[in-house]
Amino acid sequence: MTYLLVFLGGGLGCLCRYVISLLISRFYIGVLPLGTLISNILSCLVLVGVVWLFGRFDLENKLIQTGLLIGFCGGFSTFSTFSFETVQLIKSGSHLAAAGNVILSVGVCLILIYKLTK
Repeated sequence: MTYLLVFLGGGLGCLCRYVISLLISRFYIGVLPLGTLISNILSCLVLVGVVWLFGRFDLENKLIQTGLLIGFCGGFSTFSTFSFETVQLIKSGSHLAAAGNVILSVGVCLILIYKLTK
């Protein structure tokens, strides 16, 4: 059952990431990979929300927690795409955008999780 929930959560997370990327690409024309950045930030917010809910209400359902944290958040966030897009920025000579992407992606996500899980 755990495998199934991780599988389903991962698929839903990937689908959400794909839809966000499509929506962002319709309205944003720029160098920074904004779709990936927004997906990663939203994934961190979902993770914090799930951790808070399970802690606040003393929920013990490990199956649902695993499906949401590992499955959905794992599928919704993407380190490989973030890395690839950052390398593409470097290769295209957009060094400042690449540095900004790294600082924003890592910095914002770490700060969100740190500040919101106190």
